[in-house]
Amino acid sequence: MKATEAPATAKMGKVSWVLFNPKTYATILYLLLSLPLGIVYLTLAITGLVLSVVLTPIFIGIPMFFGVAKLLQGIVNFEQGLIRHILGLPTPPASTPNHSQAEVGQNWFKRMVKGFDGGLFIRNVMLVLLRFVTGIVFFVVMVTALALGIGFIALPAVHIILMNEIQLDILENNLFHYFHINWSYNEQYLLYVGLGVVLFWIALRVVNGLMQVQRRIMYVDESYMQQPSPEAVEAPQFHVPAESPYGGDFSENQPGSEKVWLA
Repeated sequence: MKATEAPATAKMGKVSWVLFNPKTYATILYLLLSLPLGIVYLTLAITGLVLSVVLTPIFIGIPMFFGVAKLLQGIVNFEQGLIRHILGLPTPPASTPNHSQAEVGQNWFKRMVKGFDGGLFIRNVMLVLLRFVTGIVFFVVMVTALALGIGFIALPAVHIILMNEIQLDILENNLFHYFHINWSYNEQYLLYVGLGVVLFWIALRVVNGLMQVQRRIMYVDESYMQQPSPEAVEAPQFHVPAESPYGGDFSENQPGSEKVWLA
């Protein structure tokens, strides 16, 4: 992928019309599931790392540690793929592992040790921790924002039901009475529904903004930035004219080449 195409790819996945876009509601489902998934990811990471350290004296913890590293990489790849699927981002081409002839004969443990990257492991651990924190924060922010919008929209229906069932007037002591504004219930209903629609639209924008933040935290666009450009991969090849074993240029001995001799 070209370097000039990276900004264009980064702009993809953004939702322009949030109310009727399925990406918005897929994002809501993702953020709802982010809290339990974050707890599961953190539990697996902590349990695996603690067991690998505890079982190191009996040599079981060493392969378990590398297995946990692979598990964390799988969790990060799964989250990145899930975000790409929700936002409609293209899947980057999978890099083909280049195993040399010497690595083919090695067992799985040696290959795992040789393929271990300490910096990548630390980054994956931090991403799992951030996934847990953002799962809690984003869940609370999203639920609060959506509850405000839906609450104002449903307020007229709730008021009518309470008035008819238990004769409870929840709009009796509201701001209209404090400011001495004598609006009827129908006028108040229209105001509350309009305010609820605006708040619900703002909440959907907040939801999509949280998804873009999660996209940057999980390094979703990193794979696009790291793809080599076709110009760098396919370098121009220059053919050097072959020389004749008898000296001179090889093209002089070809049938199509003729020399002009001057008398």
